[in-house]
Amino acid sequence: MLVDFAADVAATPMLVESAAVAAEKDGYDGFGAAETKHDVFPALALAARATSRITLQSAIAVAFARNPMSVAVLANDLQLISEGRFQLGLGSQVQPHIERRFAMPWSKPAARMEEFLGAIRAVWRAWGGERLAFRGEFYRHTLMTDFFNPGPNPYGNPPILLAAVGERMTRTAGRAADGLLVHPLTSAAYLTERTRPALRVARDGDLDDFTVCLSAMVVLGADEAARSRAEQAVKGQIAFYASTPAYRPVLELHGWGELADQLNGLSRRQAWAEMTALISDEVLDTFAVTGDVGAGLRSRFGGLVDRISLYTPYEIDPALIAQVRRQL
Repeated sequence: MLVDFAADVAATPMLVESAAVAAEKDGYDGFGAAETKHDVFPALALAARATSRITLQSAIAVAFARNPMSVAVLANDLQLISEGRFQLGLGSQVQPHIERRFAMPWSKPAARMEEFLGAIRAVWRAWGGERLAFRGEFYRHTLMTDFFNPGPNPYGNPPILLAAVGERMTRTAGRAADGLLVHPLTSAAYLTERTRPALRVARDGDLDDFTVCLSAMVVLGADEAARSRAEQAVKGQIAFYASTPAYRPVLELHGWGELADQLNGLSRRQAWAEMTALISDEVLDTFAVTGDVGAGLRSRFGGLVDRISLYTPYEIDPALIAQVRRQL
């Protein structure tokens, strides 16, 4: 397993840059930045200019908030700036955000995503000399003049990694992407019984050249009080994720479908404290690693994922994360 560092999900572009510099200095293999309060691409551009070795990943950029041409251009530029160290991590987001936050169309997300990735690759091939003639159900790209053609990237095209939870989107990742970004709300059982079988079907059983990345929820703290605060924060994050209908299959696998329904109902009232109270220690231990985190991550995910980072939705001393990295 390669060990990556994940920037705080709310970090500004400047904080992402400084975190990437620190992660490279500390010996991490890769660095990931999310897209929540800020656009991930400018942040990673700053990180690319400030580092020289570490892999840089958008984890994730929202695909359906953009179009394939704009994403192809952004990814190509990040690959240039980073001199070949960029990984394009994309995700669909969920329907309310795409339609009501971004005012963009939503339909057949798995099919749309597969076409989106195919269109990006068609644009890149056009920059390498092929005629651009992509005509799909959702996207159509048929014009590329020399004035707008940057030519082939001297570092090659960046790999595309796709975020997926359900089996349909996971199969899309297997067919159309170079890797999978596993959602933090997962378990070893779900990876073993749902995720990896779906990938093997999509790839005719061959996962050798396919990268599975996981941001794993963990409970860390310098003392008992800090660990207790971390535990409550992780329970709150589990409750938030588990309230989303798209993530219900993960809970169903463990017999917690009713819990998913309860959480969804409470989320509509924004009853966050009540939601957190519903997350038992059993649920916590299923979706997060506690105790000896390094050993727990190895035993739970060794052989299941290729790259791992720690998801800590609470204030944490970076030295504790670095200690786990050394154990891994």
